[in-house]
Amino acid sequence: MYYFDINTTFANVWGYPLSYIEFVGTLFGLLSVYFATRQNILTWSTGIINVVCFFLIFSQVSLYSDMFLQVYFFIVSLYGWFIWKRKEDNTLKITQLSSRQKQTILIILVLSTGILGYFIEHIHLFFPSLFTKPASYPYIDTFIAISSIIANVLLARKILENWLLWILTDILCVFVYFQKNILFISIEYFIFLSLAIHGLSTWKKSLKS
Repeated sequence: MYYFDINTTFANVWGYPLSYIEFVGTLFGLLSVYFATRQNILTWSTGIINVVCFFLIFSQVSLYSDMFLQVYFFIVSLYGWFIWKRKEDNTLKITQLSSRQKQTILIILVLSTGILGYFIEHIHLFFPSLFTKPASYPYIDTFIAISSIIANVLLARKILENWLLWILTDILCVFVYFQKNILFISIEYFIFLSLAIHGLSTWKKSLKS
């Protein structure tokens, strides 16, 4: 477990003790998002390595919603890999949500954040033997988790609006991870934000063509 401990330093980067697991998770996370902007199937395999690393990191910094989110990401990455593999003949085209679908997603996002955020806020009381510390930023963290779930499903189905959700999610992630002093991951999500903006732009061009 030595290399999986966030306190085990891989390198000091401008005074910041970068752990092995944060370095590997960040690297493969960047690769995954880059491949997603290129509509490359490697986004899913690199993403699986990323989510395993992040599960271990978030469990150590009490971001429990993000920790649970990685389990979902692992499953949906297998799903996305399967869907894209079946559609390698390019029959899976970029589409957009209808107004009604957008309203439904918004309602799901708000209600789920409220209900699950309450659970995460009190999880250390419900399961004190498993969660010894209170959750950090329970509602923001839960919003990040729910919006990421929805965005990942939209990405797997090649729906354009996945990038809009990723942009919002990445902005929140930069703030939360900076506050939790996992600075490399915070910087990574700032890069993700730039890639999401780029992905939105390139997918719009593909949709028009």
